[in-house]
Amino acid sequence: MTTPQPSVPIAGALPPVAADVAAGALDLLPARLRKRVDGATAKVTGWPVEAVPDGVRIRVDEETTVTLTLTDGVVARAEDAVCGCLLAPACLHRAAVLSSAPLAEAVADPAALDDPPGNDLPGNAVPGGGGLAPGGAAAADAGPSGPTGATPHAAVADTATAVTAEFTSAQSTAVAALRGAATDVLVAGVTGSGAVHRAGLLHAAHSAKVAGLHLPAAAAVRIARRLDEARSQDPAFRLPELSAELAGLLELLRSPAAAVTPARRAYQPAKPLRLYGLFTEPVVTASGYAGAVAYGVTVDGTVHTVADVAPGAPERALQAAGTPVPGGCALPLRDWGDGGAVILTGPTVSPDGRVGGGSRIRSVTAAGARWHEPPLDGLWQRPPAEQLARALDWLASPPETRPAGGDLLHLTGTVAPDGFRVAGGPLLRLLAPDERAELPYAANVRLLSSRPGLELRLIARVSADRPGSVAALAAAWQGHDGEPVRVDLGLRRLNRSHLPVDVGRRPVDSHLEQPGHPTQPALPVELDLLRRAVDRTVAGGRAVMAASADDELPGRLRAVGLSSGAECIRALSGAAAERRRDGLGRLLPADPDRFAAAWLVAAVYATAAARSLLPALWSPVERSEQGEGA
Repeated sequence: MTTPQPSVPIAGALPPVAADVAAGALDLLPARLRKRVDGATAKVTGWPVEAVPDGVRIRVDEETTVTLTLTDGVVARAEDAVCGCLLAPACLHRAAVLSSAPLAEAVADPAALDDPPGNDLPGNAVPGGGGLAPGGAAAADAGPSGPTGATPHAAVADTATAVTAEFTSAQSTAVAALRGAATDVLVAGVTGSGAVHRAGLLHAAHSAKVAGLHLPAAAAVRIARRLDEARSQDPAFRLPELSAELAGLLELLRSPAAAVTPARRAYQPAKPLRLYGLFTEPVVTASGYAGAVAYGVTVDGTVHTVADVAPGAPERALQAAGTPVPGGCALPLRDWGDGGAVILTGPTVSPDGRVGGGSRIRSVTAAGARWHEPPLDGLWQRPPAEQLARALDWLASPPETRPAGGDLLHLTGTVAPDGFRVAGGPLLRLLAPDERAELPYAANVRLLSSRPGLELRLIARVSADRPGSVAALAAAWQGHDGEPVRVDLGLRRLNRSHLPVDVGRRPVDSHLEQPGHPTQPALPVELDLLRRAVDRTVAGGRAVMAASADDELPGRLRAVGLSSGAECIRALSGAAAERRRDGLGRLLPADPDRFAAAWLVAAVYATAAARSLLPALWSPVERSEQGEGA
């Protein structure tokens, strides 16, 4: 919307740090101190943080403090981090603080900034993860290497040299640095990745950005941010999302044309827009940003977003929902979806549908529509399986190229004793998108799930690593007075008075409890085991994969027709366990590139198989056949 204003520092919390500042946190340290950074980082959470004018002060002990000066809520320059000890700036205190602070979002030139930082918004994250990296076969077992027929290992490894001819010298160097940094993280795993791995990722990202490789640079920063979430035990951390980010980066580095992209998707002047409010979503990122994103729909069903995201604590998400739609009208974002509509004149719109908040935009309120009225009603008329296939395609595309709302599911159904029965679709479990205590998602989802017989319209996101679940974002139903109730589940806390009085006590339709009726959709157990092996490798690294390899899994995959998956897991296990010897019998270092290539093929295959099989599990025909055979 608008340029984020300087925020008031939050006592007790470290402010976000620019990626290039965080990358250089260890540069000044001698080798003897670099070995101690991870130990010092673990102590930072016990150092008091107090707000001071223009920043925060971290008290290490009675004699030592680290002061961070903020620009628009971010530590933007290396000289803005100052330690008071005698060794500064080449001291462990400063390095530990900068290595512990969350990474700031990439912010464009303020003169052109009409939108919030975008790399960690919900639409750019990988909801549910599940290894949904770009690329892969189009069918569940189309082959581990695509149409060429090469082995899985060669299909990826050979591209490491093939792509360099299409890059400039600087870009080739940046690609090699990115691949090396990502491989180091994969080999070490989440449990073994510390401040040095983080700095390596951020250095490589900075070099890639300078060389014009903006997509892989942004991906590397996101991986560093996921590692921060894991280290801090942030409830937002999801291992499948980190797996997807790693696979996406390694896959992206194989394609020069995809890696070289403009630094910023330009906002272009657009014709006047009439947007019908759909819902508003709170945003809380691991990098210290918070706010709200509102979704609006044109008469032809195209989704646009308006956002207010800036540095701040989770509480800011609820406050930002009260921000008016840009352009002068007084309609708050959170009320836009309650049957509201706005007409925007002079808007600027990005290719992915984000509406800018430039000085020329003007807005007025107009007659809107509720979810059961056109044009919004049409969103719920699409078959669930078709919606799911589209959402999975959206997840498989690079984050920076995804259109707004492409991951949303619009579902109609009834709460059942064992889940949410989708009309024309499967039985699903409802999940809270964010379990932070500051947001009411979890309590609201529990309340709705405890009312069998309640008929709902939902807006949800697919949880690809949990095929029988969706993350519920907003819901609508008939209230106790017969009037429609529509709630943004992350903004408004529900209680029993919002629900019909007879819900939960009236008889449940017999088909909801029929023993032979299909249960929640599930991928083959063998494919799930393959996906778990991919994620387990990311969690524990090469050593864990070598120690936990399942010798029976290749045979089980072949038995259910997933022969290419069997080859993938065999190659991954072999690469993890490989230890060659020289002519004198001495162990040679393991080949990290071969290991990373084998892991990438397994991750891409698991993604392609899930994308192929999951929509069929949501199909009424498929579910009917399952029910007859039960």
